[in-house]
Amino acid sequence: MTSESSLFSHRWLPLVLVAPLMLLIALFFYVPVFQAFYWSFFLERPFGGGSMFVGWGNFARVFSDPEFWEGCWRTIVFMVTASSLAVAIPLILAVAADRKIRLSLPARNVLVWPKGVAGASIGVVFAFIFNPFVGVLAPLNSAFPGIWAPGINGTDAFITLIAAHVWGGIPFNFVILLAGLQSIPKTMHQAAAMDGAGPWRRIFDVQLPLIMPQLFLTLVLEFTESVTSAFALIDTITHGGPGGATTLLVYKIYTDGFSGYDLSGASTQTAILMVFVVLLTAAQFLFLGRRINYER
Repeated sequence: MTSESSLFSHRWLPLVLVAPLMLLIALFFYVPVFQAFYWSFFLERPFGGGSMFVGWGNFARVFSDPEFWEGCWRTIVFMVTASSLAVAIPLILAVAADRKIRLSLPARNVLVWPKGVAGASIGVVFAFIFNPFVGVLAPLNSAFPGIWAPGINGTDAFITLIAAHVWGGIPFNFVILLAGLQSIPKTMHQAAAMDGAGPWRRIFDVQLPLIMPQLFLTLVLEFTESVTSAFALIDTITHGGPGGATTLLVYKIYTDGFSGYDLSGASTQTAILMVFVVLLTAAQFLFLGRRINYER
C-alpha cells in the first residue's frame, strides 16, 4: 500500500468519521465538566428555581468539611495501592506469557476476558465471591469467626474493592505489557545470555528498561482511571460503608449530589477532583515522561 493510497480522498472525510465520537465526548464529558465548574460558584436550588452567586463560598465550605478530606485520603490510598497492583500483577503475567511457559497460549486468551465485563457486574460478582458466609473465605470464617467481615470491617471492605479493581484492570494492562515484551528483538536476549545473564538478570536489565514506555502508559492510565472508575464497584459492593470506610471522593460526590441534593457542593468537589486528575497526569508526564526513552 502506497503512502498516497493511505490518505483520505476528501479533506473533510476524517472530520465526518470522528464527528459522532467527538459529539458524544462533548455531550457526556465536556458539557458536564463545564456545568460543574459553573455551579461551583453558585448556590443551586435542588429542584430548580434559580441560583445565587457565592463566588468561592462553596470551595470554602467544602475545604472545611472533614468528610471531604477523609474521602480524599481514601482516594489517594486506593489510587496508589490498587493502581500499583493493577500494573505489577499484569506485568508478572506478561513476563510469564512471553517466556512461553506451559499453558501460556490459552492463558493469553483467558486473561483478556475480564475486559468485556462491566464495572457494576464485576462488583456484583466480587460481592458474592467475598461474602463471609457463602464466598471463598467462608470456610476460614467458619473456623475463625469474624476474621473476614467486610460488612462491618472497613479494612476488609477496602480490600474487596482493591481486589475487584485489580481484577478488572488486568486485561488491558496485560495486553499492553505483553505487546511491549514481544516487540523486544530476540537478539538482545541472546546477546544477554551469551554474556552470562540469567533469566532474572535479563528481566531487570533487558526487558524492563525496554518496555518503560508501555509501563509509563499503564501507570498513567491506571492512576487516572482508579480515581473515577471505583464508583461502580463501591455502588455494587459496599455502598460506601461500613461507616463510610469505602466512601471515596467520587462516591461522596454522588451521595452529596443525588442523595443530599447538594448540587453546589457536589459540583465543587467535581471541579476539585478534575483539577486533581489534571495535575496528577501533568506531574506524571513532567517527572516520569521525560525520563522515558522511546527509541531502541
